[in-house]
Amino acid sequence: MTTPAIAIVGGGPCGLTLARLLECKGIDYVVFERDESDTSNRVGGSLDIHGDTGQEALRQAGLIEEFKKYARYDDTAFVLTDKDGKRLLQMGEGRDAPEIDRVALRQILLDAIPKEKIRWGHALTSAMMGEDKRPVLRFANGTEASGFKLVVGADGAWSKIRSLITKATPQYSGKIFIESKIGHENPLYQTLSKSAGAGMLLSIGPKKLVVTQRQGDGHYRNYFGILAPEDFFRNGTVNLGDTEATRSMLLSDFYADWSTEHKDLIKHATDFRAWTLYTLAPEDMNWKSVPGVALAGDAAHLAITNGEGVNLAMTDSLNLATKIVQYGIEHVDQAVQEYEAEMFPRGVATIKMGHQMIGSMYGGDPKAFLDALMAEGAQEV
Repeated sequence: MTTPAIAIVGGGPCGLTLARLLECKGIDYVVFERDESDTSNRVGGSLDIHGDTGQEALRQAGLIEEFKKYARYDDTAFVLTDKDGKRLLQMGEGRDAPEIDRVALRQILLDAIPKEKIRWGHALTSAMMGEDKRPVLRFANGTEASGFKLVVGADGAWSKIRSLITKATPQYSGKIFIESKIGHENPLYQTLSKSAGAGMLLSIGPKKLVVTQRQGDGHYRNYFGILAPEDFFRNGTVNLGDTEATRSMLLSDFYADWSTEHKDLIKHATDFRAWTLYTLAPEDMNWKSVPGVALAGDAAHLAITNGEGVNLAMTDSLNLATKIVQYGIEHVDQAVQEYEAEMFPRGVATIKMGHQMIGSMYGGDPKAFLDALMAEGAQEV
């Protein structure tokens, strides 16, 4: 079999957007994905896809109409409260940033890519430069792949492709989100659906927060944001698999002085899992281009969650694909150099935005967070 010109490591929205764009332009590629099949990865919440970035990438990929079938335009509302449940702001209705479940977005992209172009069950264990000074990929299933004109690392926060370009590694932010669920069968569901409604509700208190967001099937995903050591859920002290113990810990150690409404959310929450927040540093966005390698999305510019992640990742894919088409496969290294020159400022900006936004969210003053939103161009409705 002929080796494709481009290998994409990672089958999330970033890697699959790039794959679809290359497919549209007739450029040969292969996607290596660690999941065993397209039904393996069911983790992930709701994503807001912005008109001039994420949606533009889908438009160029010929998928915008398919996206609109699943996009939730009524879930753009945003409500801000304090820890006592007092509503301070409601905004966002009508914003061109509809929500879509990560799983649904991924499936739209998968359906638009030939099945033979995706190699499932290929978890990358290492990447190194071969004798031809091009990447050699080694996978957990014992296979190896090489000979590509370009390898694109779209393999997320802990990218193994990144090490071919830079020594930069993610740093712990000091903050953790504890994710949970309130499903339709939950005794609290009807009450929560009336109080939280569509979109997202953010509550801010001293050094902690609560986020509640409606998902595509109507259930609610909740995030309890706390300050904690990096190994808080790894040292055996807290077992998120013990639902009652986790509820008790949150109620006694973190949210004891919050409103009854917030405490009820904890008392009824299920399916706990930890989301530890990491980030690259702004100064990491300065590596020297390496022939045969490129990074996109979190692999390139991991930032603390700020609402831009998937949109910038899809923008990376669009810009990289555009440069590859412009210069052609024989000059793909020049395409990558120009892509990186445009990507670095975006990376620096989103990393700084993440620090600023999460700092104001954990600062305890909802008004400080509101000011940060307005500084980024948000408009009250």
